[in-house]
Amino acid sequence: MKNIPKTPELLQQLQASEILADIPSSTLEWLIKKSEYCLFEAGEYIFEPDNAITHMLILVKGEYSVKINRGGKWKELGVWRSGNITGLLPFSRMKSSKGFGQAISDCYFLRLHKDFFVEMVNISYELTQALVSVMTSRVRNFTQLRFQDEKLMALGKLSAGLAHELNNPASAMVRSSEELYKRIHTSPEKFKSVITMRITPDQTDQVNEILFSKISKGNDLDLSLMEREERLDDLSDWLEDYDIDNSEDIAETLVDFDFKEEDLERIKEIAENKHIDSLLRWIESTLSLEKLVEEIQEASNRISSLIGSVKSYSHMDRAAIMEAIDIHEGIKSTGMMLKHEFKKKNIQVSKDFKYDLPKVNAYAGELNQVWTNLIVNAIDAMEQNGHLHFKSYADRHFVCVEITDNGTGIPEDIQTRIFEPFFTTKGMGEGTGMGLDIVKKIIERHDADITLDSKPGKTTFKLCFPSA
Repeated sequence: MKNIPKTPELLQQLQASEILADIPSSTLEWLIKKSEYCLFEAGEYIFEPDNAITHMLILVKGEYSVKINRGGKWKELGVWRSGNITGLLPFSRMKSSKGFGQAISDCYFLRLHKDFFVEMVNISYELTQALVSVMTSRVRNFTQLRFQDEKLMALGKLSAGLAHELNNPASAMVRSSEELYKRIHTSPEKFKSVITMRITPDQTDQVNEILFSKISKGNDLDLSLMEREERLDDLSDWLEDYDIDNSEDIAETLVDFDFKEEDLERIKEIAENKHIDSLLRWIESTLSLEKLVEEIQEASNRISSLIGSVKSYSHMDRAAIMEAIDIHEGIKSTGMMLKHEFKKKNIQVSKDFKYDLPKVNAYAGELNQVWTNLIVNAIDAMEQNGHLHFKSYADRHFVCVEITDNGTGIPEDIQTRIFEPFFTTKGMGEGTGMGLDIVKKIIERHDADITLDSKPGKTTFKLCFPSA
């Protein structure tokens, strides 16, 4: 930057600005007199992050771009041209810049130091009002941008978690369906061995009784690893004694359905020690198909449950109206959406819910933004193997929810500032400082209240809503 002599055209150039068009010439002449006239050459930085802001800048000629940090990357916010006013404005609390401003072409600025603001207010109400309007618009636009960033950051976390959660059951379905396809195509040989067996209907009924009693119990056997290995060895040895091929594979399936040596002995007695190989292969095939179908069914139910959680979380099947809702529904669907985040830190989640509480009048989608921001903040505050606790209860005519984490806590000297717009304790690119501001605004919109109690190892946000 370099200071240059002021030119006679400056007054006319200021009057061409939409912002200053209605300001009296005498006021603009005062502005020119008190300001410095300077040049930033193309490529030069007009301001950089954390630069102290002490001047109001009026761009007389040229254009410059602004870049800010979004999600750890510097992205262009836009291009500003002649007539734009930036920097410090009257009544603004700005102290430092948050991004880069770089001249695209040679930029000519009038720079007014903040020491002249009081004099300006006394000289011209019109100019002060115009500049306050610029500041208001700037704050509104910046707030909307940050609000959008906050929603996108939350959406990104939810999307990553949802993709991970959907991938598990989807992969399980693919694996199980491929295995089912293989087994179905080996059925002709097994069928041939079965129909060549000579067993009576009574014998068939007795074997079926054993088989379906095992199927009815399911294949979720509660055995320790050592107990399972011992059972597997016993069954494998028994099958090998009778020269049954693939004894280990067959034993694996039999163990899953709680078969023991005495069950195999019973089947051998029923069949009168004939066709044991074919009979056990048919039993193993039936159990395997049963297991594969159950896995596919469980995976598809899991996907259906996740889709239900997405619908519940986003309320995309409901109109955006205030309605009486069960406060627990949104918390549970949000927890489901963030399950992947819990897994990454191995966070234990516990709930103490009173499900018979009155409903509350709310915009369900907005409340889910509240739960998302509070839960994500709690996750960020906790180390590995943390603990997150939810509690709901009635307090007079209020329905209250407490969300408690055992993280590092919020220092006492900043607890009164956490709901301020853009205030954040996170590093650059990790947070916008809009999360708790959004929470506060949504809570106030619902005529509710939110309080904080925090110390190292225990942070609790308490939210109380009027009952419907």
